[in-house]
Amino acid sequence: MNTAPVSRRARPAKAPLSRDVIIETGLRILDEDGLAALTMRRVAQELDTGAASLYVYVANRDDLMAAMLDHVLGTLAEPTGGTWRERLVALVDAAVAAMSRHEGLALVALGSIPTAPNTLLLMDRMLALFAESGVDEMTNSWAVDLLFLHVTAAAAEQSAYNTKGMRAEEHLAEVAKRFAELPADRYPMIVGMRESLMTGDGDARGKWALRVLIEGILATPVT
Repeated sequence: MNTAPVSRRARPAKAPLSRDVIIETGLRILDEDGLAALTMRRVAQELDTGAASLYVYVANRDDLMAAMLDHVLGTLAEPTGGTWRERLVALVDAAVAAMSRHEGLALVALGSIPTAPNTLLLMDRMLALFAESGVDEMTNSWAVDLLFLHVTAAAAEQSAYNTKGMRAEEHLAEVAKRFAELPADRYPMIVGMRESLMTGDGDARGKWALRVLIEGILATPVT
């Protein structure tokens, strides 16, 4: 008969806390249970610690979400091959896709000047690609601000669709039905242009919007 003592501790030792561990845990909660579930208390529970312990590494929930956004942007690979324009489009598309995968994360970037390491790296890559076009420095500086706004807005919109579980076809069908019911005397332009307004999917419109931005920037120098 084995009489060796048995430990009363049923669970394994806790992994040491770190900013990276907290960020990864926050992302997992966000992706599994949604934005409303992401609280400092919930993150602490997942890490088997008290919420106060987290504040050594992150200031608050907003700081955590900003760190999560920067972590996601750190996964972007630098585009290679092709013209500066093709690489810029690829970089923007990759940033939109990465940010939109996580509910509410794109909204963190709105209304703030990028200062986190990976966000700054994204900005630096955009600046370098636009510099290849020969655009002047001032226009390049303002252009990146406009492009980053496009990235965050496009990602926020796509994330909203993902969160609602709404298929693009279903949403467009609802919009088309609504447009068909509009009175022509009150909304003459929408009724008259109804078919044109419904053409093109989100991907096609997104590519067109980015092309408009790039061409408009090149044709509209600040100085």
